[in-house]
Amino acid sequence: MSNALSMGAFALASSITPGPVNIVALGASAQYGFRAGMRHVTGATVGFTLLLLLIGLGLHEFLNHWPNLTKAIQWAGVAFLIYMAYKLAVDDGRLESDGATKGPSWASGAAMQWLNPKAWLASLAGMGAFAANGDTMLVLRFCAIYFVICYGSIACWAYAGARLHQHLRVPEQVRVCNRLMAFLLVGSAIYLVRA
Repeated sequence: MSNALSMGAFALASSITPGPVNIVALGASAQYGFRAGMRHVTGATVGFTLLLLLIGLGLHEFLNHWPNLTKAIQWAGVAFLIYMAYKLAVDDGRLESDGATKGPSWASGAAMQWLNPKAWLASLAGMGAFAANGDTMLVLRFCAIYFVICYGSIACWAYAGARLHQHLRVPEQVRVCNRLMAFLLVGSAIYLVRA
């Protein structure tokens, strides 16, 4: 298997599997439509790729000297997931057409990756496996491959949410969907605390 194919397989396995970012993509598209979901997808992909690049260029060495900072990032990520779950759980499910509610922003998608322990683990493991020697060209190649696959993977979740959006016609249905997404986010947070 070629190095690029191995990188792609790793990126796909890490990106398409369920996790907080994918759950939010699904929920955002389910409630607000595909366009709103894609803002989240774009922000999450850019945020993750930047994290991956910085890990590849040596951020992990800095964090090795500051283990408490790593722990703080993990707990901030868990708190952010709980906050997002709370917001979903208390949402009234109204489908407003005036554009007042637009769903997650591009910036929240990017920030979510930086607070997502799964993203940190994927970055560290991926760079450790494919660019441990610090070769800048390998780091850049891996980031480029990961960007494309990550974008497509999270977009699949947003597309699934958009398909679900077609069936959410009344606030009660949206509330049920939101509470299910909130439950999944809390489950992700519990899993990350135990890991």
